[in-house]
Amino acid sequence: MLHNAAQTYQTNQVTTATPAELTLMLYNGALRFLKQAKSALESNDYETANNSCIRVQNILYELMDTLNDAYPISEQFRKMYDYMLRRLIEANVKKDISGLTEVEDFFQQFRDTWKEAMILAKRQG
Repeated sequence: MLHNAAQTYQTNQVTTATPAELTLMLYNGALRFLKQAKSALESNDYETANNSCIRVQNILYELMDTLNDAYPISEQFRKMYDYMLRRLIEANVKKDISGLTEVEDFFQQFRDTWKEAMILAKRQG
């Protein structure tokens, strides 16, 4: 029952979120899965590490798919996301925690900047 309530809450949160909030959720999810992947690698749990990395890959694909090409900055984001994707795959294949940390650092910076932009946008109303 508790699991169903949590799942319902999560579904409602996603379906009622603004595009900006959804992007923030994707960044937070990627950070959570990267932490799981790093922890799993440290424990030699390669299956969990792989599954977590695949979830981060899917988040990167989603972020790339939602870029609006009408804005020139989208191309820069696409290049960064593509780089992060390649580093993530390489780190997953090589079981390289430092590669995961690099991708995690990028996500952390994106997430923090995105949160600030959301705050500024709300203030400007």
